[in-house]
Amino acid sequence: MTTTLDKPVKAPTFRHVSASRRLRNNIATGAVWACFGIALVPLAWVLIMVISKGIGAVVSIDWWQKSQKGILPDQFGGGVYHAIYGTLAQSAVAAIIAVPLGIMAAVYLVEYGRGWLAKTTTFMVDILAGVPSIVAALFIFALWIATMGFPQSAFAVSLALVLLMLPVVVRSTEEMLKLVPDELREASYALGIPKWKTIARIVVPTALPGMISGILLSLARVMGETAPVLVLVGYAKGINSNLFDGNMASLPLLIYQELANPEAAGRERVWGAALTLIIIIALLYVAAAVVNKLLTRNR
Repeated sequence: MTTTLDKPVKAPTFRHVSASRRLRNNIATGAVWACFGIALVPLAWVLIMVISKGIGAVVSIDWWQKSQKGILPDQFGGGVYHAIYGTLAQSAVAAIIAVPLGIMAAVYLVEYGRGWLAKTTTFMVDILAGVPSIVAALFIFALWIATMGFPQSAFAVSLALVLLMLPVVVRSTEEMLKLVPDELREASYALGIPKWKTIARIVVPTALPGMISGILLSLARVMGETAPVLVLVGYAKGINSNLFDGNMASLPLLIYQELANPEAAGRERVWGAALTLIIIIALLYVAAAVVNKLLTRNR
């Protein structure tokens, strides 16, 4: 005697896709690709323009090894070693300050944040994320220079970059911490491990690849900011290793300085500095991808 349970079950079949649905799908796919192509046109145009006009300066060895000290406005030659140093030094100091603060704020919001303090912190991070760079520069100028009496310096630029970098670090770290499964935390608590040690030994190492990627991307974001260097420090043609006093060049400041130079040599330095900045930022993006891949593979 056979029952209904013994009868073979016929697998469901997909209904025939109508011609109108295929047409709508093809139209939507074509529209997406068309929008992608339109968005790609200005990016490709900018890259081609910068590379074609700046490659002549960048391929020179002197460009990477010398400064503009002693070089006249109409004279070809020299390099941007001093500007590269200033850009990296100012960004590094900003990262040293912003990264620990951003990570601690993100850990607090994800692991401990409750009540009015967490809501206020989230609100302030959202406000900082929308603050224009010129506002951050003017705030540091009013507080650090006008009120506290410190001179214009590269360190003041770094403080302004901290304000721009901090919300990016907080948000990226916060999202990575939220991706850590709660089962890992619960297993650690079940073994009697305190919460602070669970965060330090389990949660943060698990989220570390994404956190490092977010930090490097936030660093790349602030390297090209122009407003802080225009307001908070002057341009110098040579290297100044003192972050707390004196003028210091950077790639955005060099570009702004040479824009006022009508000579052909000035235009070459503008395009060369722009291409150099693009190369450095591109290397940071590549480094973020490589570090993320290596850390994910070794976990």
